[in-house]
Amino acid sequence: MIFNPRDRSRSHNPQDMGVDTRRHHHPDLSQLRGWKAMQAEADIPGSGWEQEKKWALRMGLTGADSIEDKSIPTFARGELPHYAGINTFLKAPYAEDVTEVGDYDATVLGVPFDGGTTYRAGTRFGPQGVRKISALYTPYNYEMAVDLREQMTLCDAGDVFTIPANIEKTFDQVSRAVSHVASSGSLPIMIGGDHSIGFPCVRGIAQCTSKKIGIIHFDRHADIQEKDLDERMHTTPWFHSTNLPNVPAKNLVQIGIGGWQVPRDAVKVARDRETNIITMGDMEKMGIDRTAEMALEMAWDGVDMVYLSFDIDSIDCGFVPGTGWPEPGGFLPREALGLVSRVAAEGICGMELVEVAPPYDQSEITALMGTRVIVDVLGSLVASGKMGAHKRHMDKPVTIPHGEFEGKRWSNAT
Repeated sequence: MIFNPRDRSRSHNPQDMGVDTRRHHHPDLSQLRGWKAMQAEADIPGSGWEQEKKWALRMGLTGADSIEDKSIPTFARGELPHYAGINTFLKAPYAEDVTEVGDYDATVLGVPFDGGTTYRAGTRFGPQGVRKISALYTPYNYEMAVDLREQMTLCDAGDVFTIPANIEKTFDQVSRAVSHVASSGSLPIMIGGDHSIGFPCVRGIAQCTSKKIGIIHFDRHADIQEKDLDERMHTTPWFHSTNLPNVPAKNLVQIGIGGWQVPRDAVKVARDRETNIITMGDMEKMGIDRTAEMALEMAWDGVDMVYLSFDIDSIDCGFVPGTGWPEPGGFLPREALGLVSRVAAEGICGMELVEVAPPYDQSEITALMGTRVIVDVLGSLVASGKMGAHKRHMDKPVTIPHGEFEGKRWSNAT
């Protein structure tokens, strides 16, 4: 077959490719995600971004006369510039009044606690680290064809007031905070902190519902023994979570377990309670789609909703050095993101991202990976139409009193 040299510059755009003249060794771009996402972007509204720019000018004053782009304010407000501003998660609005979280589809909560750590402390700085690097991102994902600002609402309610020297009081604080957000109908997104917070997070949601909850847990460690060093620690959340009456042990699915850091005590509990473990080797053999399918089938069997727990150390430590208990041989980033997206596409009632320890991080890459897990989960919920699907199950909402205060803090205004 003789090729015409002029064909080398021929457009491969599907609209320009005739059936009779198509060179079949070139891809049909209309079948690629890149082409579909490009077309889908046209259907995403832009009103949220226009509102953001108007808000910035109202709150930050109009810019100097020499500024040609009249959407730029004097004081940095909102998404731009990425290197400036106050660090909320993804620069979402700060819900200083936490009674307003019900106005948002999802609420980010920081849980700065590492009192359950048994080796390298530092995860108390995880929420700060994740929030800081999250400023690097925009709310738009090209491949998903999702713009979070346009297609959902999000706020950051700040951090839970944890008690560094008392793990049980901290657990009570965390459960109280999570139950407040879940009762409002907003989706609770927790940033840890060490993995001990998994138990009070699940407990907080379980308190708000009579329905059953399954758990999908990404980790290299089983975290299901009863005690560690004579206390409830970051190795014990799923023992105590599956003791809750509406969190069946048979619906706990742990993905990525393996290596040289899984205590035999945890294995005994998993066996006795008939929980489900998918090792890293299992995932590698079955592939992402089959692994997600199997995990979802087991976690959703006979329950009404599923909680997602993601320990950053489930990813190979070469990619996430900033964690308290690093382990080689974990997920590649693409594998982890593919799995959580598929899990979230079926809907979740809450999630946690834990064990980011900025003191051990390099160039903030661990915190960045944690950010990416959260935004991919949110994007998948939006793309699949499952954002807010958990609300109907919050049939036992709690009411938490607030203090009395009038006036404005640190202000001369009356």
